[in-house]
Amino acid sequence: MPPFPSPTAIGIDIGGTKLCAAWVDRTGAILEHRSEPTSRQPAMLAAQILSLLQQLDRPPVAAIGIGVPGRVAPDRRTVLSGGYVDLTGFDLAGRLEQACGRPVVLDNDCTMALLGEMAVGGARGEADVAMLTIGTGIGGALVLNGEIVRGKAGAGQFGHVTVASPGEPCACGRRGCVETTSSGSALRRWIAEAGLDPSTTAQELFEREARGDAAARQVLHAWIGPLRLAIDSIVAAVDPSLVLLGGGLGEAAHRALRRLPAASPWFQCRVEAAMLGDRAGVIGCALTALDGASLRGVPERAMQGP
Repeated sequence: MPPFPSPTAIGIDIGGTKLCAAWVDRTGAILEHRSEPTSRQPAMLAAQILSLLQQLDRPPVAAIGIGVPGRVAPDRRTVLSGGYVDLTGFDLAGRLEQACGRPVVLDNDCTMALLGEMAVGGARGEADVAMLTIGTGIGGALVLNGEIVRGKAGAGQFGHVTVASPGEPCACGRRGCVETTSSGSALRRWIAEAGLDPSTTAQELFEREARGDAAARQVLHAWIGPLRLAIDSIVAAVDPSLVLLGGGLGEAAHRALRRLPAASPWFQCRVEAAMLGDRAGVIGCALTALDGASLRGVPERAMQGP
């Protein structure tokens, strides 16, 4: 293995379907990576994460960063609410810190991805950026004047911008959120409703559309039209210089959006696919952990069970 700058950190990105862990150096380079399906039961998820940490733990690992879907109070390392993976009231950071003897930093998963993009990705040099991560659900995060916007704690939940009324029920308790229309879960629903093979991917939809397939065209329009509305509303509300689309379907969503430019000349904004792709989360988690490691001292100890 080539030499690496010390110290390093481990980033953990908890997705609705996939759990990713990466050993990352100070430059944002991934030195080693693991992924597996996400357990949605909190205690099992904690054990799963600890197993990944044991696989990646190295002497220069100084800290661990975790990105969690849902509303998070990072100063208290507390999950306030969750959707597809709900860790509300579960002390994940404390358990892992006790078990592995490393400082643990916890924040919203999209916030972590945006911090990664700002450090070493497509948002470098930008002071005002909104990000949406398109996966099982839709995450959101916002930076204005170079600082993460948190409100009381959970600002930037762009997956819950309303785009349909009454719309489909959402995990947040409302209806018509863009997460219900333009997430990966929603795309699978649109595919099923069109009578297409449930295993059809976004790439296959683009290929079928290019061959003149009307069903594929309708699915892509149903999927991406509400996302265009949500982005236009975000731009109208906070006027960022850049909107980034990340997550496993960020690039596909960016490609589909090309057919639907912003409708209003008032609310134009550059929209780009995240440069780091779905690696933004683990990179942001690790770099944020390195930045925060000096603020917390945790006695070194051998890895043990949670």
